[in-house]
Amino acid sequence: METTKLSSKGQIILPKAVRESHRWQPGTEFIIEDTGDGILLRPARSVAPTRIEEVAGRLRVDGPVRTLEEMEAAINAEVKERRGRGRY
Repeated sequence: METTKLSSKGQIILPKAVRESHRWQPGTEFIIEDTGDGILLRPARSVAPTRIEEVAGRLRVDGPVRTLEEMEAAINAEVKERRGRGRY
């Protein structure tokens, strides 16, 4: 475990090994949560959360549109086939 100090400007330097292992580059933004007995530091999401309604129309479809029943049947067939191979 490595240690660091709080500077007079309120800054903390993250050890190089930690930055490299998480691939955090200069400019990475973080969310800081107060946990009561310390803090939790998480990288902020680079893409804002979206709703399915905002992106569904942008999905590319090759071939005819499938019904919900056809999609469920395809999912069930894949699950059955993977179980047969010992994957589920």
